[in-house]
Amino acid sequence: MSMPPGRTVLIDAPSNLGLRPPAPGTVPGCYKLAGALREQGLLRRLGAREGGVVVPPRYDRGDWQRGDGVFNAPALAAYSSRLADRIEHHVRAGDFPVVLGGDCSIVLGSSLGLRRTGRYGLAYLDGHDDFRHPGNAPGDVGAAGGEDVALVTGRGQSDLTDLEGLRPYVRDEDLVLLGLRDADNEPDNSQEELTALGIDYATVAAVRREGPEATARAALSRLAAAELDGFWLHMDADVLDPGVMPAVDSDEPGGLSTDEVRVLLRTLAASPRCAGFQLTIYDPDLDPDGSAAALLAGLLEDVLVREDAAV
Repeated sequence: MSMPPGRTVLIDAPSNLGLRPPAPGTVPGCYKLAGALREQGLLRRLGAREGGVVVPPRYDRGDWQRGDGVFNAPALAAYSSRLADRIEHHVRAGDFPVVLGGDCSIVLGSSLGLRRTGRYGLAYLDGHDDFRHPGNAPGDVGAAGGEDVALVTGRGQSDLTDLEGLRPYVRDEDLVLLGLRDADNEPDNSQEELTALGIDYATVAAVRREGPEATARAALSRLAAAELDGFWLHMDADVLDPGVMPAVDSDEPGGLSTDEVRVLLRTLAASPRCAGFQLTIYDPDLDPDGSAAALLAGLLEDVLVREDAAV
């Protein structure tokens, strides 16, 4: 299935500001994601134009302590605004940005950029709901990578949720979460809260019960029901089962297969309402032979090659 016309532009957003250190004195390795996929020839394989790099600030939690709110918040706010500038520019130009993270806190920048241009939805493929916030986890807030869905919907500290006075960047009714781990594999999920708020989601069990194509089409129907200018497509690599994608920081069992994710992505990305795509959380430090990078590059080539890729 070819995607509708629109110039594909490949942009690197190698921020790791939203994750906790994997070990004392180290930094999360997902900032190497973009380099690893480019090493797989992704620019050529997508037929994409070069969109450059949005360089993140230095990862430095300083003397942060539990209870201090989101660490790296000033750096995250500054980075989100700069990434928003890049994405806004390309969306207004009619391009299709493909953004290589980075951790999933880069969704703050993509959502802000789209919010400047209109009302956009968010189709969010992730093994986790990333919905931790002061209202449901007081004292545990800290890593934006586990809180970014809450942040883009306006829950949390205002220096991240209300940049430029545009809170929320995504409305609850314009959000669809796909591929969440079932409760027995993700004890800290917020699914009861999501249900109460009317936020649409599909767990792994639901995707398998309905089928990935039907699940994606239901998500498109939900997004089409709102008065949206389009939607953004996000994929966190840990939506895949660790049996096929072990190179992530949270590798709980019970994830989706490569084929299931391929169908979800292909169906969603083929929509003319899809404004762009981003990939996050793959960590090359956990992929010494590069096999996970090869899998992701092949997956993105399968689902993101556009009709004008040879132009």
